[in-house]
Amino acid sequence: MLPARRFLPSLSLLAAFEAAARTGSITAAARELDLTQSAVSRQIKALENQIGVDLFVRERQTIRLTVAGESYAHEIREALRRISSASLNLRANPRGGTLNLAILPTFGARWLAPRLGRFLDANPGITINLVTRLSPFDFRLDAIDAAIHFGQPVWPGAELTLLMKETTIPACSPAFKAAHKIEEPADLLNVPLLHLTTRPDAWEKWFARSGVHAEGVHGMLFDQFATASQAAMGGLGVALLPVFLIREELRRGELVPAIDKEVESSERYYLAYSRERANYPPLVAFRNWIVEEAEREPQGQVREPSPAL
Repeated sequence: MLPARRFLPSLSLLAAFEAAARTGSITAAARELDLTQSAVSRQIKALENQIGVDLFVRERQTIRLTVAGESYAHEIREALRRISSASLNLRANPRGGTLNLAILPTFGARWLAPRLGRFLDANPGITINLVTRLSPFDFRLDAIDAAIHFGQPVWPGAELTLLMKETTIPACSPAFKAAHKIEEPADLLNVPLLHLTTRPDAWEKWFARSGVHAEGVHGMLFDQFATASQAAMGGLGVALLPVFLIREELRRGELVPAIDKEVESSERYYLAYSRERANYPPLVAFRNWIVEEAEREPQGQVREPSPAL
């Protein structure tokens, strides 16, 4: 339900206000909007009268935002940006619609992107825009329809659809493993360990599930799995990595298990989306598709069959 008409100023009034707020000048706003200075001044005054709040302090030939005006300008600028983006997306794809999806970097690059072609082939009218987000955000304040989430099934104000679980393994380069005596999980306490900033306690959890007491495990920090896996391949240490994200490196022998012990993470991958967008057709199509794709994802290492003796 829309608010009362008096709280919905026309776009022309809002555009005049936003331009003047951004440029700090009636003259500059008039030039940008191809209007006269008096026309811009009248539109801003009409907006102030409609909402009952002074937005500018007028001093001789200059203007400056009031405290209320600064806050209002920020909100209006974002609203106009979203309207413009929605209009551009509709013009670019009038038949299908656009899905703005937030992804985790390595998950998006390694798992999702290679599969997206199948979705687009099956849904030719839909356009997908990808942006990176490492942590939950407020869907009400961001022009994003859905997001890939890893963790517990908690995202305030959002619905969550389970995608898949995750199995991790300590991995390193073959040369690193050859240079260090690693025979059981406790031996990993004596070698450099590589950590992900978004999973600060991942190693402690892995050791606990492996029956090893470990507290305050330290080492190099990385903000993405991609860089952590590259560091492991470069011989800098052992990284705790999701098997499904490094399957090719394992197959090619660029990474090997430091200890051949896979542990299932307590967290899961989810598709998160706002309740208000749950029935948005492009989101419904993508949700149904990615759930099916995730169900086909094998867990654990895919090993080559042993040669017959």
